[in-house]
Amino acid sequence: MKFIELLRTAFQSLKTNRKRSFLTIIGIMIGIAAVITILGMGDGVKKTMYDKFGNSKQGQQTTEIGYSSVDMGSTIHGFTEEDIANIKTEFGSEFKDVKIEHDSLINSKMTIGDEEKSVSINLEKKPEKSINLIAGREITKQDLQMKEPVAMIKESLAKKEFGTAQNAVGTSISSNETTYRIIGVYGGGSKYDQYGTLSAKGTDVVVPYKLYYDGQNANEGDVIKLTFPQDAPASKVSKKIAKYLEKNGSAMNKGTYAYYDMEKELKAFSSQINMITGFISLIAAISLFIAGIGVMNMMYISVSERTQEIGIRLAVGATPTNIMLQFLIEAMVLTVTGGLIGFVLGAGLSHLLAPLLSLGGGIKIKAHVTLNAFLLAFGVSSAVGLIFGILPARQAANKNLIDILR
Repeated sequence: MKFIELLRTAFQSLKTNRKRSFLTIIGIMIGIAAVITILGMGDGVKKTMYDKFGNSKQGQQTTEIGYSSVDMGSTIHGFTEEDIANIKTEFGSEFKDVKIEHDSLINSKMTIGDEEKSVSINLEKKPEKSINLIAGREITKQDLQMKEPVAMIKESLAKKEFGTAQNAVGTSISSNETTYRIIGVYGGGSKYDQYGTLSAKGTDVVVPYKLYYDGQNANEGDVIKLTFPQDAPASKVSKKIAKYLEKNGSAMNKGTYAYYDMEKELKAFSSQINMITGFISLIAAISLFIAGIGVMNMMYISVSERTQEIGIRLAVGATPTNIMLQFLIEAMVLTVTGGLIGFVLGAGLSHLLAPLLSLGGGIKIKAHVTLNAFLLAFGVSSAVGLIFGILPARQAANKNLIDILR
């Protein structure tokens, strides 16, 4: 029998018992969907991290050197224009460019009432949509463009300092010689709760980004970004610059300078994600084994019910190999159909669930379902059909025509 004819016969047989066929492939669908969901989310996390922190531009490398103050609430920054000038003088021939990076999430001191307090500040670049507004109003696009001295504060901070959220609206707070008027108070469940710094979970205060970095803050920061040619020893040079800053940096006595090998960190992070997704996928794959047993059971029943059909085929010239291929293809069509449906479900679920993950800093995760994931779903479902369909197919092929006629 030709392959196309075998395939057509397989589909006809499965259509005859649609309900039984559907119930049989549910396990395959669930197993494949679970694996694809985990892989899609895991690959999405890795891709997001590489896109944000990796060397995305062709023909060059980027590294960062950071400064950490001994006093977490200090307003003194580790890098100034003088530091940049000194780095260019000492190492200018070894890199393409160096500039101060301004973080949008910082720890700083702020005067609230009559006291100076250390707070976590989110420097807003564009209006945030997901805000649980308790009192007042939110920061608008016009506020940001006009660099209005306005601020929003967290409900817990408002109650602690002003008694109620409503009392906080209209009062003033100040930082770095700039006075901000509180225009709104936000509560738990806001997008700002997903942001944070190393020492604080969530954000206490929100102010306009451009306004904060105006004036004295414009030429200062706690991170510098270095750009190198693709073939340059970026890591080696960055370490040399960090050591130089430890002895000559403008804030060398008030904190530490350190180079972080982002590529190395990303590789380690990627390895951990692979281990986690692999382990969870292995657990999810147990359902595929159980589903495979279900497929085998259904095929045995099918062979038993179609004894007369097998006898007729043998009588008109079909070989045992033809019979075995017919039932084997039926099993594989069954599992591959379940695998493809499971792939679609898994891809959809991963795109729905990935945005719920949070890496902090307002980093948004998008699922990334690759061609490899599709090939995995197709390959695994085909293998399940082949492995669990071979014994029933051999039983069908070994039936004796004389015994069937009796």
